[in-house]
Amino acid sequence: MTATPRGFRLVTALYQAFTLSDGALRMLVLLHLGAQGRAPLALALLLLPYEAAGVVTNLLGGWLGARCGLKSTLIAGLSLQGVACALLAVEATPRSLALLALAQCLSGVAKDLAKTSAKSYVRRLAPAEHGAGPLFTLVAWMTGSKNAMKGAGYFLGGALLALAGFQATNAGLAALLAMTALAAWSLLPTVPGSASATMAAVVHQPAAVRWLAVSRTFLFGARDVWFAIALPLFLGPFLGLSPTAVGGLLALWIIVYGVVQALTPGLTGARTTARGVRLAAGAAVLLAVVAGAAATLVIAAAPTWVTATCFLLFGAVFAVVSSLHSGIVVAIAGAEDVAERIGFYYAANSVGRLVGTLASGWLYGMAATPIAGMQTCLVAAAGAALLGGATLLPVRKGC
Repeated sequence: MTATPRGFRLVTALYQAFTLSDGALRMLVLLHLGAQGRAPLALALLLLPYEAAGVVTNLLGGWLGARCGLKSTLIAGLSLQGVACALLAVEATPRSLALLALAQCLSGVAKDLAKTSAKSYVRRLAPAEHGAGPLFTLVAWMTGSKNAMKGAGYFLGGALLALAGFQATNAGLAALLAMTALAAWSLLPTVPGSASATMAAVVHQPAAVRWLAVSRTFLFGARDVWFAIALPLFLGPFLGLSPTAVGGLLALWIIVYGVVQALTPGLTGARTTARGVRLAAGAAVLLAVVAGAAATLVIAAAPTWVTATCFLLFGAVFAVVSSLHSGIVVAIAGAEDVAERIGFYYAANSVGRLVGTLASGWLYGMAATPIAGMQTCLVAAAGAALLGGATLLPVRKGC
């Protein structure tokens, strides 16, 4: 098989539909509970099932994709997300928190089944003889457009929460996902699995993949330690912005991030895995500098537009590192073992998100003031970004 334009566009469109719902669901839950006065740490704990499920699901998803075929796991991801939204469309006041936790768990499983499947499709369908350059471009475009769509989901979630309410919006998302799963079942090419695929193949990875996974953990911890809980609460309950405004600002951040991700191969000239690793390590150091600058601006009460520009710059640099990471792992995976390697790699991604989300709620909530909480989260982000750059250095030996 080759990555025909039609096949690539189809997989990307299905993945985009999923991430639209994922962004909307995250914003719905955060703003709905934030408006009820939930504490930052309580919000973080409620979102942990989403992240914890991702750690296990990525490992199992890599194995299931290799064994049962990528089409099955992608459809399963779309369907489970629909079930999560349908659960939240049911009003059950005494059981609201239990339902939210269950829905978050299902959504975390769904996200990582969909992500592992979609990115594995690109590697399995791509022509082997064209090297790493085209793979970097394909993966960057899929990842960037997906994140731009997730940003649109953040805005959609905030706007629809204000216009239609929590339950009605979730019912609409469930219907969208049901149609998307049917389209996947009808139109996706089948990539057969292998009965010989084992969990051992997922866990036992080359040193380069393991170090890349460690770096990914620190990278996503650096993002989510200030973005997952602290920033929405800083913008909403502290600054008093409406749900639509908060969703719009976070959407802008993610859309800029997604656009830069898609353009990264052209912007950086990354055509080999070795060059990609060097560029990613340098960008991680720059990410730490930007996070430190943002922390200084927050505590100095700099003009809002100056601080916002710093946040957007963090997103742009983070996008470069993330895009290069994704291209590297797909390039160093063989076509036959891509699902296992990507599953292992994205399990580390979920660990970073889990720790970052928990730290975001804890650090922001424990600080004396919201400004001090935001600063503490950004300082933690700077440290995590430096560790992410340092742990990329051993990856060069495997490229």
